[in-house]
Amino acid sequence: QVPLVESGGGLVPPGGSLRLSCAASLRTFSTYAVGWFRQAPGKEREFVAAISRSANTQYADSVKGRFTISRDNANNTVYLQMNTLKPEDTAVYNCAARVGGYYDTSNDKRLYTYWGRGTQVTVSS
Repeated sequence: QVPLVESGGGLVPPGGSLRLSCAASLRTFSTYAVGWFRQAPGKEREFVAAISRSANTQYADSVKGRFTISRDNANNTVYLQMNTLKPEDTAVYNCAARVGGYYDTSNDKRLYTYWGRGTQVTVSS
């Protein structure tokens, strides 16, 4: 029972781009707010970006201006466009969903009910 499935990870050189996808098998996807989190080796899981039901967005300072989160409710998918990638962006990226959050986004991982298994992003020369 995996309601969220991430894809699009891979190996890219510094300065490159990737677009991650989060496909949701949720009955009413439009009623969920969604976030992206990541965990690098030896580090705690950290917030990356979030999008509310009404498409308000929030970003971690470390990715603001480089990453863009968006949603396509018709296709039950949330995207994370990652540009100007840095080696420190290397991590396993997970998407997560929570009920509610029409206007508000959240960076609190404790509020998210459903989690995907993750996709690996490696930024290296």
